[in-house]
Amino acid sequence: MLSWLGFERRVALRFLREGRMQSLLIIVGVAAGVAVVAYISALVSGLQANTLEKTLGAQPHVTLSPPDEVVAAAATPASGAQLLQVQPRAQRPRSVANWQALLPLLEAAPGVAAVSPMVAGAGLAQRGEATKSIALVGVEIERYARIVNLNSKLVAGTLRLGPGEGILGRDLAGDLGVRVGDRVNLVTGTGAGAVSDAVRITALVDLGVRELNRRTVLVPLRAAQSLVGLPGGATNIDLALDDVWQAPGLAKSLAQRWPYKVESWQDTNAPLVSALNAQSISTGLIRAVVMVVVVLGIASVLVVSVVQKRREIGILRAMGTTRGQVLRIFLLQGAVVGALGSALGVGLAVGLIWAFTHFVKGSDGLPLFIITLHPKMALQIAAIATVCGVVAAVAPARRAAALDPAQAIRL
Repeated sequence: MLSWLGFERRVALRFLREGRMQSLLIIVGVAAGVAVVAYISALVSGLQANTLEKTLGAQPHVTLSPPDEVVAAAATPASGAQLLQVQPRAQRPRSVANWQALLPLLEAAPGVAAVSPMVAGAGLAQRGEATKSIALVGVEIERYARIVNLNSKLVAGTLRLGPGEGILGRDLAGDLGVRVGDRVNLVTGTGAGAVSDAVRITALVDLGVRELNRRTVLVPLRAAQSLVGLPGGATNIDLALDDVWQAPGLAKSLAQRWPYKVESWQDTNAPLVSALNAQSISTGLIRAVVMVVVVLGIASVLVVSVVQKRREIGILRAMGTTRGQVLRIFLLQGAVVGALGSALGVGLAVGLIWAFTHFVKGSDGLPLFIITLHPKMALQIAAIATVCGVVAAVAPARRAAALDPAQAIRL
């Protein structure tokens, strides 16, 4: 590509070498801007990925559940009196209608990675004199492990849920003073309607959220159905997706197709989604501002170069150099400055990321979170910076090409 730009390339590089100090300064300036953009982009991407992993690591991407029970509107009394207040109906555990037939349909839906029925309820866990309130979760362990990746959360024991077995959150086991192999009594309901069952602990898990670790008890689906009083039922169906950002679209599609309450993880974590969006917008603004500064820096240096090289430009024009060639000389200078600054900036960003990963530690001595600069992102940032260098050179290049040779030589 540069073979037909041999003359322009030689002149552009010579101009840059003659003003090596200002060329070096602007290349370093471009490198600093590229490093800031690349480092912030990698940092924000790593932070968001870490936040999503911790948030979605213990919950499904989409949840189907029965619609909420509502109080039917009361007929207006013949006397004309109006009911000023209607007491909302207390929500009781109810099953998703025909959930067994629904599972294969959901598994066949595009983008769905895993489907798991669940029975959820509240109860108490008792061990000796210790009593703790719990969130009882009945699951089919093979299915549920694919929803929340339980294998990566195992602290002790074996992920197994046979009859009479249970899995506890790590903090709950500490509060009750139990470990793998011990038995815990589970109680649901009150008074004459209370139901209890003793389970042997097969594993302890760390779900990544302390409140979940202090309340969660996993038991077989059939055991939870008996404890909650929902024989053969499932209070909700959890879905994991290949792409978590497709959850709202799938939830809307399922809600239109079936008469269930369908919620995506964005619905249940609205503040988090707002924070992530605000973070992305702020990062975009920072990138834009830094790139504007880079463009202005390159443009200012090239404007000064045009003023300093007026005589040389005039001589070149008098020797037969066309306006187009002069224009390309300064555009090439902008491209070279942008490319060299981009390469140096990407290297500097890699160094900053390495320093963050190795020196910024949490209380446990491990990195706060892992950040990496993906090659695709690095190439995109470098390409944008190079293009900005060319764009910044347009005005100085046009000014140089418009110089009158006779007047330029006399100055």
